Amino acid sequence: MTDNSGEKHSGVNLDTSEEVGFVDDTDERELARVGKKSVLRRNFAFLSILGLSCSLMITWEGLCSVFIFGLMNGGPAGLIYGFLFCWVGYATVVATMGELVSMWPTAGGQYHWTHMLAPDGLKDVLSYVTGWQSVIAWQALSASGGYLTATSLQGLVINSQASYEPTRWQGTLLVFAIIAFCLVVNTWLARLLPRAEQAILVLHIILFFVVLITLTTLAPQKRSSHEVWQLFLNQGGYESKGLSFFVGLITPVFAFTGADGAVHMCEEIRHSSTALPNALLGSIAINGVTGFAMLVAILYCIGDIDAALNTPTGYSFIEILTQGTSSVAGGTALSALLVIMFMLCTMGTVASASRQLWAFARDNAVPNARIISYVHPTLKIPLVSILSTCTISCLLSLINIGSATVFNAMVSLSVAGFFGSYLLPFSLLLHTRLRNPEMLEFGPWRLGRLGPWINGFAIAWSALVMFFSFWPTSVPVDKVNMNWSCVLWTVVVMFAGVFWVVHGRLVYKGPVVETTEVGMAADA
Repeated sequence: MTDNSGEKHSGVNLDTSEEVGFVDDTDERELARVGKKSVLRRNFAFLSILGLSCSLMITWEGLCSVFIFGLMNGGPAGLIYGFLFCWVGYATVVATMGELVSMWPTAGGQYHWTHMLAPDGLKDVLSYVTGWQSVIAWQALSASGGYLTATSLQGLVINSQASYEPTRWQGTLLVFAIIAFCLVVNTWLARLLPRAEQAILVLHIILFFVVLITLTTLAPQKRSSHEVWQLFLNQGGYESKGLSFFVGLITPVFAFTGADGAVHMCEEIRHSSTALPNALLGSIAINGVTGFAMLVAILYCIGDIDAALNTPTGYSFIEILTQGTSSVAGGTALSALLVIMFMLCTMGTVASASRQLWAFARDNAVPNARIISYVHPTLKIPLVSILSTCTISCLLSLINIGSATVFNAMVSLSVAGFFGSYLLPFSLLLHTRLRNPEMLEFGPWRLGRLGPWINGFAIAWSALVMFFSFWPTSVPVDKVNMNWSCVLWTVVVMFAGVFWVVHGRLVYKGPVVETTEVGMAADA
């Protein structure tokens, strides 16, 4: 990976200053090369965008929230080796993203890259379908962040007050409160968001040590190395432990979900063509190390696995931490630290989801595009898009009142949507790289000779995990344990296709050119 631009970046230092309103000439020129004007406030630098990227994934915390699925399918050993496999896979994914965003640093991300790389005649439709997958995946993830935080809060109450009987409507009201908090931070307090993300990065690391040291010190018993590194489980009822292992990959895959979130903030980052790729890889390194260490610690200190799998709180990490501290109060307190991080993650998710929606609206790809693409002249943020994202999250949370199964299906849709939006631009990049390399005008950050191998692995790995993300956690399958995400993802793709015919083809002509200073890459 090299910075071969030959240009000297002027302005403030990447790591320290967060000067409000600063716009670098280099950023302006790079954005103009793809036909876009800079209209958002560039107040994110390397450290703040690293914090945002880490907080979107919160891998060690997120791993705890979905721990139960990997424990059922794969067991302790399956979780460890599955995590390492997914860590490598996600590293190649973000490296490929880094190369693409260095070439075309726009908030549109995947759909914009697809349009730049797709063959003539298919550019618009392929870009349109990719964009809708990404937009819907991010909206679903925003809703799921609120839901995860709300139901975790209910789990904390159950853990400390056994007489409490949670209801779904109470969970939905909690979602409303959490989304309202995210709305305030992303609008009226938007100028403080970069500094907040720096603080969240520090908190992310400090809380990791607090939970890790407390758990490993106080746990009354430790499991043997054989039980941790060699014990595979198949409690999902699949015909083999190998198949169960791949089904259980959803745990580490979900723990890294949101890897492209920082990409959609790139028009608010100074020196985005170099700072953003480095931040993406930095976040994978930090979250990978902390996530793996926490996973190993939990597996050694897990205590009663059956109790963790069948906890009335609904979240195995609450039971594991309660057993580990031998105290209801201690377990609840430690678990509350994770729930705080879930809420802060939701705050960043709303930011990224709204920018993806705003970028798609800016290119006339959604209904009421002119309204949704509105940028507040003083705040320099996509205000209507943020309001729309928060409204959609609240509306989706209403589904939980009627059926938690349907809402969980909406949540699981995000994984398939993300990888569906990655596969097309990654494949087109590899094809162009091998067949017509002269058409690629790489940015200052590139992978060099390893590029084709990294791109190829990212494609194969993404296809594999997307395929297994559709599988149910247990068999035989009924309407309760059915993984409806395969149906919903198909509906999303069909919706995008039908909507293209009746609306998209009439208004969407690819990314709108807002300036005439478009470089050769845009003409390719």
